[in-house]
Amino acid sequence: MYMVFMPRYSLNSEINSALVEIERVRGFLDAIKIKESWFSQVQEDALREEAHYSTHIEGTGITLEQAKNIFADKKVPGVSNDVKMELKNYRLALDFVSEYLGKDDPVTEGLIREIHKILVKGVRGNNADPGNYRRVQNYIVNSMTNKIIYTPPPAIDVPILMKELVNWINHSVDEISPVLVAGMSQFQFEHIHPFLDGNGRTGRLLSTLILYKTDYDFKRLFILSGYYDKNRPAYYAALQSVRKNNMDMTEWIEYFVNGLKAQMVEVKHKGEKIIKKEVLLEKATKLDLNQRQKNALLYLVENNTIARAEYARMFKVSLRTANYDLKQMQKMKLIAPQGIGRSIRYSLITTKPRSR
Repeated sequence: MYMVFMPRYSLNSEINSALVEIERVRGFLDAIKIKESWFSQVQEDALREEAHYSTHIEGTGITLEQAKNIFADKKVPGVSNDVKMELKNYRLALDFVSEYLGKDDPVTEGLIREIHKILVKGVRGNNADPGNYRRVQNYIVNSMTNKIIYTPPPAIDVPILMKELVNWINHSVDEISPVLVAGMSQFQFEHIHPFLDGNGRTGRLLSTLILYKTDYDFKRLFILSGYYDKNRPAYYAALQSVRKNNMDMTEWIEYFVNGLKAQMVEVKHKGEKIIKKEVLLEKATKLDLNQRQKNALLYLVENNTIARAEYARMFKVSLRTANYDLKQMQKMKLIAPQGIGRSIRYSLITTKPRSR
């Protein structure tokens, strides 16, 4: 007979500070208004990057550029169909999870099983009873070293452990921060490792599902798996810290919220760039700039500076035309030159806030 799942943890100053910053960005995103055309593209890029990084953690071995080409249905030599399908399955699973944005429906074992089915359809795990709990022992292996780092509970214990986890999730989201619930649920799911394969991907989507359901979707712009993938040893160490600390989740929660906080800073920067682009385009339209000049302004939001020769190559015009376009924008006080002679580069003029 097992005790009801009751995670042990402490809220230290670092965790509380991260939670405050996460709430700030949440408020920022709720307040800003962005044109749908801008927003949808940035969101799609974020979702595809999340799909790439989450599958990359599991050993797909492809680059982000290759992943982008796969999503664009371009030929990617040397990449197996299994890897392509795994990537696209994750994107489909994200869409499935997004159907629960802000919904009060409880998290169920059936819902988790459905996520797993989508993830492993036609790829790794497809022959391992998709959507059904394992009936044999499995192991967690470090994909970088291929060493066993953890042996999950016996298969016979999986159903009751999953039932306890789901019950805890549904009774906790109204009592503690959904961010904490998402983080602790991700760990506990991966600790149980209920399926023969695809547990890491399913666990990360479970935490995403909880965030989406509780209005912590952050416009679907965060790429938390990217944070994990960029330093996989730290990710594995954070997960292992719970077992090393007698199942105290504090160290893992600290890692999880700091990762989400880092992503929130990135999301805020994305939002600010989009707003900046909208303001620039509106101003450029009023000043009757041509399309080259408008595109150059958007380029400068992302790339800081541009030279005359670079402008000419980018828009396939003569140096004389490039010089005319840039000088015109300079006169309109949209851009400013840096350097002298042929080394001159142009950057956006940033308006400083007035002193009160």
